[in-house]
Formats: sequence, structure tokens, C-alpha cells
Amino acid sequence: MRLKLIGFSVAGALCLTALPFSAGVQEVQAVQHVPKAVHAAEPIEPLARFELEPEGGISPEVLDLALNAVQCGVERGDLEPPPTLTVIDYSKPSVEPRLWVFDMTRGELLFNELVAHGRKTGENMSVHFSDAMNSHQSSLGLFVTDETYVGSNGYSLRLNGLEPGFNGRARERAIVMHGAPYVNETLASKQGRIGRSWGCPALREAVARDVIDTIRGGGVVFSYYPDSDWLKSSRFLNCGETT
Repeated sequence: MRLKLIGFSVAGALCLTALPFSAGVQEVQAVQHVPKAVHAAEPIEPLARFELEPEGGISPEVLDLALNAVQCGVERGDLEPPPTLTVIDYSKPSVEPRLWVFDMTRGELLFNELVAHGRKTGENMSVHFSDAMNSHQSSLGLFVTDETYVGSNGYSLRLNGLEPGFNGRARERAIVMHGAPYVNETLASKQGRIGRSWGCPALREAVARDVIDTIRGGGVVFSYYPDSDWLKSSRFLNCGETT
């Protein structure tokens, strides 16, 4: 799918798998490793803003938050203009494809996939999020992708969290992207949810390597949930109000 573009200018894995079991559906409740800032030596190129077609599947409001967060991060010097934007909408059930990967230069939707959340985050619906060690919960906010490696979960991608208190311990917690056998439509249909990780955004094994190779080395990941504390406190979502 190609999306319409609207330009705007701006200056060792420890994430082990959790065994699946049948679980009920919960309702969505609305509600430390930080990379050094990167300062561009040359003027920053315009970022792409997307206007989704209805069949895109992603909430336009969530995508708008993600793009605003990226714009803020570039303006603040926390990241360079990313080649890709990955959005995870944890307000959606795990049985629905809730991860999207966008090409930021061509305005293309590259992937729309299932993605697991942490086993302490919820059953089919995500509810609880944390940046605490051994919480086995998913984390919210803006991440930058880093290097790949092969570990206990196979080919994996390290993520650097940019929001202390929400995802700043991603490296320390070994929150990485990897493939997992428990992320599949058959399991989702059988038990009402896919399997869960120890906090990692795990993908289908058949597509994990392709996604990882597409977004590694400087792509941005935006993990969303309508958590009131994060929405109020994130420096990337409140760019003009924070220092």
C-alpha cells in the first residue's frame, strides 16, 4: 500500500518466552540506557507525514502522535531523521495485527503484523506497562533500533529506550525484537490470544528477520497505549511544554 504524503520541515537476550494458556479477555483501560543526543551537522531534511487510507488499519490519532514524537525527537537532537517508523498500538487486542512499519522516505506501509506483549502486561488485551527490572511487562514510548545479534531467541534486534521512567532500561532489561513460535494466527484462534513474551515485542518467526533487517540501525519504534502518566509526562509528546 502506498500512502499519501504531506511534507513538513523540522530543524544477550533475557526476554524469554512465556508458555501459552487459555485466558479471558480484559477491557482496555484508557487512562538505563539512554543514547547520547545526535546533533545533525547539516540542515535536517523534511520528514514525511502520512495520511492513511481507511484500510490502513492504524488509528490516525495514534499515527499522528507517533509522527509528532519523531518530529520532537529530531528537533531536540535526540535522534536523526529515521528511515523507518514502527508503530505498535497496544490498545488493540493481541489477536489483531497491531504493528505497522512505514518507510519514512517513500510513504509506504511495509509491514502490518501481529506482535506479542509481556506476560504481566495482560492477556489478550494489554493493561499494565513497566520499565522495571524483571517486571515481564512491555514498555511504552519512543525507541531507536540498534544492532542485531543471535541469542536464545534467535535473530534479534536491540532497542534503545529514549524515555527514562517508561522505557529507559530497555537495554538493561534485554527488551529486544525477535521471532517467536507463539506469535501466530492459529494460536490466536485457538486460545483467544497469542502467546506472550517477557516484555519483548515478539513477531511471527516467518517475518521477524525481514522486519528486523528493515528497521535496524536507526529506525524508530513508537509503542503506544493511552496511559495517562505517559501521555502527560513524555517529553516527546509534550515537546513545547518540556525543557
